[in-house]
Amino acid sequence: MHNIDYIRDNPIEFDNAMKLRGVESISSKILEIDKIKRETQTVLQTILSERNKLSKEIGYLKNKNKDTKNQLDKVEELKNRINSLKELENIKENELHSILTRLPNIPDNSVPNGKDESDNKFYREWGSKPKFNFKPKLHFEIGENLGLINFENATKLSGSRFVILKNQISKLERSISNFMLDKHTEENGYIEYSVPFLVKKDPLFGTGQLPKFGEDLFTAGDDHWLIPTAEVPLTNLVRNEILNINQLPIRSTSHTPCFRSEAGAAGKDTRGMLRQHQFTKVELVSVVEPHQSEDELERMLTCAESILKDLNIHYRVMTLCTGDMGFSAKKTHDIEVWLPGESKYREISSCSNCGDFQARRMNTRYKNEDKNTFVHTLNGSGLAVGRTLIAILENYQMEDGNVQIPDVLQKYFNNKKLL
Repeated sequence: MHNIDYIRDNPIEFDNAMKLRGVESISSKILEIDKIKRETQTVLQTILSERNKLSKEIGYLKNKNKDTKNQLDKVEELKNRINSLKELENIKENELHSILTRLPNIPDNSVPNGKDESDNKFYREWGSKPKFNFKPKLHFEIGENLGLINFENATKLSGSRFVILKNQISKLERSISNFMLDKHTEENGYIEYSVPFLVKKDPLFGTGQLPKFGEDLFTAGDDHWLIPTAEVPLTNLVRNEILNINQLPIRSTSHTPCFRSEAGAAGKDTRGMLRQHQFTKVELVSVVEPHQSEDELERMLTCAESILKDLNIHYRVMTLCTGDMGFSAKKTHDIEVWLPGESKYREISSCSNCGDFQARRMNTRYKNEDKNTFVHTLNGSGLAVGRTLIAILENYQMEDGNVQIPDVLQKYFNNKKLL
């Protein structure tokens, strides 16, 4: 959500920022609606003041047993004008709200300009690509050959873009999530939460999924929606609150299923587990003071990277360009893991600083000296569990079709070393 005061004072700057996000010259329309709304409010206040004076005059005349017909007629006339003005004010307020709630966040000055992922910029990398003396297989080939990944039965149950994991690969998935939670809570300073998987519209509005991206969500009736990520419930834990400064920073994490319709993904990644309607993820969320959010983004990114470092899997970090960032983000770093079966990098985490964009939508502030200030919010995957599973299968595969278990996960398998 955008600050209307900022748009009034900086219309050209705002238009330039929105142009980077694919929105052309919107400030003039916003300011025209805002002007009519404010003019209406001014006239309304004048008429309300006039009505109050008439009411006092009527009271005085009645006490004197004098005729009040003229005054009562004027009050009735003013009542009709007031109702019309209030209706116009509401119309303009709704028009303004409808526009502002559908506009993406303003990109940070450090974000590279660009149209799509081809314009993203390399930030850093860790490790090196593994070398095999055989042609590495894709993750689903490995899992199907072991009889532990089944797409056919999942399709019978639920349709396309679902999977059934069995036995040791199912246990591997669970071990990955346990490892991530242990790491983030015991070493990285996050508090673990178990949150609802169903939310109402207000939380989805707060984090920016609604109203613009409803087609990407699954509804569950009775004004409930399945969460696309734990970012939604975790961030909205502070919705409509005024926090004390000593409560900040807030760092939370949760392991949840995520549900996405993949409305814009027709024909993309139809084989395997890369793009599913249902998957699990360990989410990281931070709520901080504004001056802390830039450093907090780097901290969150480092925490997410630490999982892949412990798993000893090569990755790179990319800074997303203006045209590839998510709706609520002002700056985003993607962690892309190397998949030798595909021989390409794939996103496994996005860490985003949203500034005060979500806080304004959620009305979340903190007491800052003598005033209340909007907090800054951040979110990131720490990591996507299914894609981490894919990365392990492809990076730790052996020529005989078995898979090595990474050292840090062996404790979850009673020190077993192979799947």
